[in-house]
Amino acid sequence: MTLLVVSGLTVRDQAGTVLVEDVSFTVEAGERIGLIGESGSGKSLTALAVAGLLPPGITATGTALIDGVDIIAAPVDMISASEKARTGVRGKIVSTVFQEPLTALDPLMTAGRQIAVPLRRFRGLRGSALRAAVGAALDEVRLTDTDRIAGSYPHQLSGGQRQRVAIAMALACRPRLLIADEPTTALDVTVQAEILDLLDSLVAAHGSALLFITHDLPVAARVARHTHVLRSGRIVESGPIAELITAPVHEYTRTLVAAARRFDAALEGLTRD
Repeated sequence: MTLLVVSGLTVRDQAGTVLVEDVSFTVEAGERIGLIGESGSGKSLTALAVAGLLPPGITATGTALIDGVDIIAAPVDMISASEKARTGVRGKIVSTVFQEPLTALDPLMTAGRQIAVPLRRFRGLRGSALRAAVGAALDEVRLTDTDRIAGSYPHQLSGGQRQRVAIAMALACRPRLLIADEPTTALDVTVQAEILDLLDSLVAAHGSALLFITHDLPVAARVARHTHVLRSGRIVESGPIAELITAPVHEYTRTLVAAARRFDAALEGLTRD
């Protein structure tokens, strides 16, 4: 089943400058897709367009069809659909984990209340059933002392704890597509590895599709299977990530691979020293 079809996606700013140009790709149910590129390549704007979350002044054309909303209903185009229709998709069918949880989470709500919002809205949980579901969501992302964390505000938690709360909130209603937009960039290296392993295991456990956005090729290789490389708003190369690493075709992809190998070599040298 094809869950997401992005076709001819073009994103412009208020001045009409093209930021993303004619991007097309698909995501099958349970598939893991990477969008890789340097800062400004358009990968995050592509993800925001798919989620119907483009900021004011940024406009999009083309289509981003989300299927699976209802067995009978037609797919929802997240580009042209009404905000009401898009709101019915977000959280239930498509959820997003952002780069910086301290700004993505509501600073005026406790972690537990934020996880409870989608559970109450989409699963109709109340009272003790809702509290149990919030606890289960925190357990699932491997947090301990869940009562304390549920009652804490984002600024009272560490970066890794905040990102785990954000993942718990995104997965609470078992979305069919999880968009992870640079979810480990703001974390230290050790926590990065833990979060990547967590995402990998949870996506597999839920059978969710994953759209993983990153500038880091080795990071993408840990969780994605098929990857699109973006540069200056366009897809310049696509394919299984193992093939892109071993036999890149486009000059820009070769540059990414070479940079990753130089970093690994330097790190190995430091380790030996």
